[in-house]
Amino acid sequence: MPVKVVTDSTAYLTPEEIHRYDIHVIPLRVIFGTNVYAEGIDITNQEFFRKLASGRSLPTTSQPSVADFTREYRRLTEAGYSVLAIHISSKLSGTVGSALAARQEMAGADIEVVDARTIALRMLIKPAAEMAAAGASLAEIKDTIEQLNSRVNTVGMLDTLDFLRKGGRIGRAEALLGTLLRIKPLLDFRGGEVEVVAKLRTSAQAMNNILGFMRPRLGGCRGVCVVVAHIGALAAARELKRRIEAAFPCLESIIIELGPVLASHIGPGFFGVGFHCGQPGGPHTV
Repeated sequence: MPVKVVTDSTAYLTPEEIHRYDIHVIPLRVIFGTNVYAEGIDITNQEFFRKLASGRSLPTTSQPSVADFTREYRRLTEAGYSVLAIHISSKLSGTVGSALAARQEMAGADIEVVDARTIALRMLIKPAAEMAAAGASLAEIKDTIEQLNSRVNTVGMLDTLDFLRKGGRIGRAEALLGTLLRIKPLLDFRGGEVEVVAKLRTSAQAMNNILGFMRPRLGGCRGVCVVVAHIGALAAARELKRRIEAAFPCLESIIIELGPVLASHIGPGFFGVGFHCGQPGGPHTV
């Protein structure tokens, strides 16, 4: 059976990418007070930042419902497709849980769910869609993507601690002290969880640390795939991309802006990178 790829809105694919690869995107939701918006459908990044600037409280988010997944799975499987669903880490969101529950409701359907261990979700989507377009089987695609899933690294700098505090990852006193000291944590999104690997004070320090983080993970790699991500920090993202391209042999390097759901948890001013070795010869190659 031919395979279709399903993902969620935190992949932050462009409309052109979604159309080209016929990817099916289930939106997460961002909530301001009593108003609920489907990411990528009901609210743009610009509208989100306007609401964030004018609001008195920080937004919250919610995962798709089981029914959201069941509806899409049924539509695709009844049309004769197998489904590979690839979603944001279960340690960061309940989205995978909803996807698995929907799969259980459709016993006998050819559906596989991949729990991404990275927030660089989009780095798993394009390879999966390309394999599907080339006629690979569901088992073949899932095996390749699971291997790639274990190789993707992500690291980035937060500009504010308010959103970490809101999410319960640090206490109010620690957040206040960090703000007073102008601390900007460098985060490693390892195994789907978040770990503070350095406490910095400037963007320049962050970029040096990010390059230092990348070097031991890419030793001997002859081609690197890179996604530089930011939240309202395009200038920093462009400079980081320039420095990465000068330091490593990049097969692909692009800049994306993260949308409302991840911005609700990370906050504006963030910049970072998702990367993996894309050529034989590196320590993380399949």
